[in-house]
This record gives sequence, structure tokens and C-alpha cells, in this order.
Amino acid sequence: MAGMACAFFLYAASGLVAPAWAVVVLLLVWVALLVVAARWWTPHPRRVPLVALFAMAFWFAVVTAGGAWLGWTA
Repeated sequence: MAGMACAFFLYAASGLVAPAWAVVVLLLVWVALLVVAARWWTPHPRRVPLVALFAMAFWFAVVTAGGAWLGWTA
């Protein structure tokens, strides 16, 4: 869950490089991933860090693709 907290700061700070609508979408994705991590906390505890790693990789991919294709700039 510490990884999900770290991912939250990436998602929340995206407002510096992405438009507001993209930050809202990213935060909704983060909330969905947090729900998955919370539900897996007891039955599959070894999968929770993988959710956090996926969240960070997903953020990087979306911000990079948005910058390349849509011209998001700081």
C-alpha cells in the first residue's frame, strides 16, 4: 500500500504536465487500482506490490503518450 501512496503523488502531480481533464481521468484510474489493491490485501497479499508497480508504469505510459501525441507541455 505504500507503493500505492507513492503512485498517488505521481498521479496528483500530473497537473503540472497534463490538462485538468486528463488528471481527473488518471485519478479515477488510481482510485480503481486502489480498490483492487485493497480487495487483494488479505486473499492475495503478494499481488499488492504488483498493482502499485502497474500503477506507476501506467502513469508513465499515459503521460508520455499524451505528451507525444497530444502535445501536453508544462
